[in-house]
Amino acid sequence: MKFSVPTFWKHVITVLSGTVAAQALPLLVAPLITRLCTPEGMGTFGVWWGIISIASIAATLRLDTAMILDHGSSEQQTCFSVVAWSATVLALILTLLAVTARTLGLPQALHMPWFGLLTIGIGMWLVAYMQTMLAYATSYRAFGKAARAKIWAAGSIAMGQLSLLAIGMNGGVSLMAGQITGLAIGVIAGIHFLSPPRTNLSLKLDAIQRTYLMKHQAFWRFALPAELLDVIGGQFPLFMIGAKYGVFYAGLFALTSRVMAAPISLLAASVQEVFKRESIHDFQTIGNCKNTYERTFKALFLLGCVPFLFILIFAPSFFSWIFGEPWREAGEFARIMAPLYFLNFIASPLSYVFYASGKQKINLIWHIALFLMTICIFLLPLNLKESLWTYTIGYSFLYV
Repeated sequence: MKFSVPTFWKHVITVLSGTVAAQALPLLVAPLITRLCTPEGMGTFGVWWGIISIASIAATLRLDTAMILDHGSSEQQTCFSVVAWSATVLALILTLLAVTARTLGLPQALHMPWFGLLTIGIGMWLVAYMQTMLAYATSYRAFGKAARAKIWAAGSIAMGQLSLLAIGMNGGVSLMAGQITGLAIGVIAGIHFLSPPRTNLSLKLDAIQRTYLMKHQAFWRFALPAELLDVIGGQFPLFMIGAKYGVFYAGLFALTSRVMAAPISLLAASVQEVFKRESIHDFQTIGNCKNTYERTFKALFLLGCVPFLFILIFAPSFFSWIFGEPWREAGEFARIMAPLYFLNFIASPLSYVFYASGKQKINLIWHIALFLMTICIFLLPLNLKESLWTYTIGYSFLYV
């Protein structure tokens, strides 16, 4: 009997193959990077990248998500133009604010090197444009081409960071410069492979672009605040750990987050790319995506069991062996947070059902609860491990 793989999983395998290749180099060079870069350098880079991650969400206005709903070439070109305009304006504002903060002597800005301050806007613009291109690829099921673009970006980032560290450049600056270089190469590769619509960039939005914004207002009114709260909530522990306990512990936490996010980046994100397209298709044809949701949930649960059980049992020894003894405590953090990341692995891809069903308000309410809980926990007078335990329990409860 000939075995036939369902179309859904064929697409997942395509995305996963590219994602595995894209993530392989960063994971392989991570043990070398941790031996060339101190936790303090990793912490500085983590804060810089956290700011970019938050700002890039705002820059897209979450219209990259709306891209999957629109298949007309004119509407997709309008989407690219609106995102490019928004990202450019925000990049200029961020750069001006960063320079002003440093000039005024604000402590947070003084701890960041000038290179980091001047490249926050550039990094944010590149990430926002890359996200929009990948959404464009998903709308046409061009998963293979998107995977190749991600491979170029991830490989260039890994090689760039490692090369700069090897020649003795400052640890935090090396990681930032390698990230910017890799992102730029990834965007160029994406343009080459995907041939996205040409962007019409001007000083202000025209009538067509304003109409497009109003048509998809649910995304920037509800989806954008929800996503911002999600990303800010995810980065807030890093910021607070750096502020309360020092950049050394921020660096340890940054490595923990990077390693724990690997299964999510490798597997869950691949499933999500396909789930987005399939859920939209199901809603448009049969009015719900129950079957797709259930089989995706079961698959994610089974896929997540092994890596997170391994982390729960062996994390401290694993981190010490792979990254070096100074990073053993990062393994302790990983062990504490393993249940949270397991639930994140399952819930993150499936959360797109809120967008597919037009229930962005519910998603926003959930993220407000998460954001408030995160702030309250890290403002409590607890030691670092107590804060992480409380954070894991509260966040896991919300996921359930």
